[in-house]
Amino acid sequence: MTRRLVRTGVQLAVFISFVLLLVLTLDNRFRVLPDSIHEYLPSHYSGFVVTDVTIATCSSINVFSGCKPDSMTWSQVEKDLYLRTGWTSSAFVRFERKKEEDLLPTDKVVIDLKISRLVPESTPDSKTGSEEWEPRLGGIWLKRTAKRHASDSQTVVTAIDVLFGADAVDPRLGWEVKDTPLLLDSRTEELEARISIRRGDLPKIKKPVPRINDNGRFKIMQLADLHLSTGLGVCREPVPAEPVPGRKCEADPRTLEFVERLLDEEQPDLVVMSGDQVNGETSRDAQSALFKVVKQLVDRKIPYAAIFGNHDDEGNLKRTGLMTILEDLPYSLSTAGPEEVDGVGNYIVEVLGRGNTHSALSIYLLDSHSYSPDERQFRGYDWIKPSQIRWFKNTAQGLKAKHREYTHMHMDVAFIHIPLPEYREPQNYYRGDWLEAPTAPGFNSGFKDALEEEGILFVSAGHDHVNDYCMLNKDQHEKPSLWMCYGGGAGFGGYGGYGDYVRRIRLFDFDMNAGRVMTYKRLEYGQTEAKIDEMMIVDGGVVKGPEEST
Repeated sequence: MTRRLVRTGVQLAVFISFVLLLVLTLDNRFRVLPDSIHEYLPSHYSGFVVTDVTIATCSSINVFSGCKPDSMTWSQVEKDLYLRTGWTSSAFVRFERKKEEDLLPTDKVVIDLKISRLVPESTPDSKTGSEEWEPRLGGIWLKRTAKRHASDSQTVVTAIDVLFGADAVDPRLGWEVKDTPLLLDSRTEELEARISIRRGDLPKIKKPVPRINDNGRFKIMQLADLHLSTGLGVCREPVPAEPVPGRKCEADPRTLEFVERLLDEEQPDLVVMSGDQVNGETSRDAQSALFKVVKQLVDRKIPYAAIFGNHDDEGNLKRTGLMTILEDLPYSLSTAGPEEVDGVGNYIVEVLGRGNTHSALSIYLLDSHSYSPDERQFRGYDWIKPSQIRWFKNTAQGLKAKHREYTHMHMDVAFIHIPLPEYREPQNYYRGDWLEAPTAPGFNSGFKDALEEEGILFVSAGHDHVNDYCMLNKDQHEKPSLWMCYGGGAGFGGYGGYGDYVRRIRLFDFDMNAGRVMTYKRLEYGQTEAKIDEMMIVDGGVVKGPEEST
């Protein structure tokens, strides 16, 4: 009797533990994704080769169903092919990798990969030789060879990643997105889960060095609030609804067509992405969303620098993960900044002068964070913190002597995402559209004063999509000190419905010969060739007031 009670008690304890684990597993489906998902980063394995690729499925409600490889040689792309939208299943792309020197004579390395319902055709002139295609789950077909030292060529596959969407692209050097989605089931096909492969060794990324052009000019394009999604995205209040009659608006393609047109027409020397590149909850794979705009810049060899907005880390990646990806991409000048400073993305970009190594233009970029940490007292959005202001002032003051080595007029400018509290003072002079209440933080940390004290000529923000003005706080008894501009919302995935607002992009055109800065906007629709609200905001290296700026 006692043994029976003990056995029953043990069985009951096991059953209760199982139920508790099951409840926790189900409950977590409605919580924030775990850190392992939030902090997914693509893995780079220098010196490794891929020997096999497959798909592994596991149950989301069965706590005994393992979702991790059980072999040291197998790795997993930590992206659920269902993007955590399935109720009972998860699926992951796994790949076996080995160091080349550890390959056995019987080992095979992957030299080609395709996605197809049928056996892929082999062309006679294929570089991959006469090996047969081997089937795997999800419509994956592999071509493998027993050749040793295959990584010396550019044919062997050395890394695997997963991206999502019909418009998925990969801006990384040596990477190739397979143009057919995985064929595991209707759900993965609907999400357009795609494999991206890299051939050969990991290329070294050399950071670009921005420099004033030989004619003394330099142009910055500010891309504000692109709001890109995983997949094509949904248009919000597009104006017009159909630029081409009968052509349905798709948010990301229309946004990217706009950006692409202006990149080609304006040919900027630097692009500043000033936050909300990623559209929060619709970016279940933020990497796929971010790659779309980066690909346009990489293809044109345009350097770029990025800061984050309040929506960027509402998808599956936090700021640290997003910046780690950006830091490793071609032509990127983005960097996380000092660890002891609040936020991710407090850094400076130095633009060198013509024919010398001295800085002609300093661009300060700061993380303005997301939502207020004290909603009860200061509702709305966060603010630039004391540690950031100290970093900015120390950096600016520390560079002054070095900048004096530049023989002409050195300039300093800044970019943030959330506007400063001073943006909402109606008594200030402004030019451009003011169509919504500026959503600046309720607490004023004094960053505008710091900008003025260190001689910053202008600061430009994003965040408020349908405000695109430049503002100057100018007392009649004082000299003008600092222009405060908005970039104007560029993306169709974000709101834009105030007063038939047409999406736009702001540009800053520097003439270092005259120490002059002109700024203007370009429209997505309507007056597409015109420069809207063109004004001179700096001349002779100093801020100019409204009577001098037109």
